[in-house]
Amino acid sequence: MKTSTGVALGLAAAFGLLSALHVTWALGGKLASGSVIPVVDGTPALRPSAGTTLAVAGLLAAAALVVLVRAGELLPSFPPRLATFATVVLGAILVLRAVGDFRLVGFFKTVRGTAIAHWDSVLYSPIALGLGLAALWLASTARQR
Repeated sequence: MKTSTGVALGLAAAFGLLSALHVTWALGGKLASGSVIPVVDGTPALRPSAGTTLAVAGLLAAAALVVLVRAGELLPSFPPRLATFATVVLGAILVLRAVGDFRLVGFFKTVRGTAIAHWDSVLYSPIALGLGLAALWLASTARQR
């Protein structure tokens, strides 16, 4: 197996798991949901609806497809430049998520001392950065097949 295929499969698996987690939340599940919404003065900064959460799940599933198409594992006749562009956009979005909004999320957030701030620093932002850098690397490799 080529390295780019392995990276694409790993990314697709991660995006698939994240998508499934968001579907679980949209359907009312509470798995790991206590520390995912930023809090300001004890109040959630946002209250995503089930529809919004399902939309995020759909985007994460689409991200899995994008990296598989980029690696040539799906839709081999898909235009390579479009697959590369989509993978670059995906990677950039994830790296920007890791950098954050300079307030509630990301490595440079200013609101600290909450459960979300802790988990964002030790888990969510590093995951976003790793996934983003892996997607950018995948975009820079030669397309398989």
